[in-house]
Amino acid sequence: MKTPNLSRRSFLEAGSATAASLAMAQGASAATEPRVSVPRAIGQPMRSNVQLPTTPPLPRRADSVGFAIIGLGGYALNQMMPRFALAQRSHIAAIVSGNPEKLKQVGDAYGVPPDARYTYDSFDAIADDKRVEAVYIVLPSGLHAAWTEKAFAAGKHVLCEKPMALSSEECARMIAAAERAKRKLMIAYRSYFEPHNRLAMALMAQKALGPLRLLRADHSYRMGPVTPAQNWRLDRALAGGGPLEDLGIYGLQAALYLTQEVPELITASTYQPEGDARFTQIFAHVGAQLRFPSGAVAQLSTSYDAAGANTVSARGATGVLTMDPATSYSGQKMRLEQAGQAGRDLTPGDPDVQFAGQLDHFADAIRDGGQIKTPGQMGLRDVRLMEAIYASARTGRYVRLNPDGTMLD
Repeated sequence: MKTPNLSRRSFLEAGSATAASLAMAQGASAATEPRVSVPRAIGQPMRSNVQLPTTPPLPRRADSVGFAIIGLGGYALNQMMPRFALAQRSHIAAIVSGNPEKLKQVGDAYGVPPDARYTYDSFDAIADDKRVEAVYIVLPSGLHAAWTEKAFAAGKHVLCEKPMALSSEECARMIAAAERAKRKLMIAYRSYFEPHNRLAMALMAQKALGPLRLLRADHSYRMGPVTPAQNWRLDRALAGGGPLEDLGIYGLQAALYLTQEVPELITASTYQPEGDARFTQIFAHVGAQLRFPSGAVAQLSTSYDAAGANTVSARGATGVLTMDPATSYSGQKMRLEQAGQAGRDLTPGDPDVQFAGQLDHFADAIRDGGQIKTPGQMGLRDVRLMEAIYASARTGRYVRLNPDGTMLD
């Protein structure tokens, strides 16, 4: 799997890190404990590993939707923005960053006019920019809710990176803001547009493995010797509990879209080692077991301190489906074993299409009024489930759930 670039990215006002660390030491849930200081986006220098395009963007269709990219970090610059060239109905119309040098470099490379290069302080003026119909929020997770609300206040549609937010209360606010603005909200769950995962969903719907019995998802990598001040993923106010919101959400999502159910019961555990500068505020590992109404059981594990893994396996009464890697940016592989048949590798398509497919799906929903596959309500459900995982780990008890993911206990 690809591992995140670990260059320095600090987005917090002074004081929040100390408060977050204290809350974690007291055993608070990283997903639900109120944050003492509100994080803010301030912009960082260009990363050394970024490769900007050297040719102008291709001509776009007349009905293409113009996006403003909010946050020019590694994922935006190395993964999403280059894939706009493959999209049919989406283009980059504006960029937003707190770093003037980065705005110029990226704006020049992508052909973004100088008057469509916004800072975080000047963002409100985007409301009058008719070139921009939608925004793509690629900021750290702790900033999603505030910037989604700002974008809806400006009258724009919102595509927001996962996780939707760090609490179900924030998610509910984001959905309410979309409804008030009469604009669309989509969560960037790219695996819904990736050929291997789409085929896996279809196979499960066809009962290709017989009744589903067991599902396992493992997502991990070993983070280098950095601190919360050097990597926002280690800062609770920006990242929540840690690997669950970042990597583990892929496994959680796979369990949901392969079973097509919401779990009725969750048990979980977390681990936060002492004396490790990486984990003063977040957990190093999170593990959970989910039981679904059908009787299927999913085991999820995620870690920032384990050898790399990106695997999902589903075991039914009569077959096994394995994806390894399962949810990477590229390189997905899939193997199907069915009773009475030789195992076979499946190659449904190029994983790279997941990025442009996600963009164009949102553009189609804006232009044609279709249903969004990964709406805000899905993001809210998943954050509720993560809250339940943390609640179980904190109390040492199982948590029973309602069909909407809210906790019964």
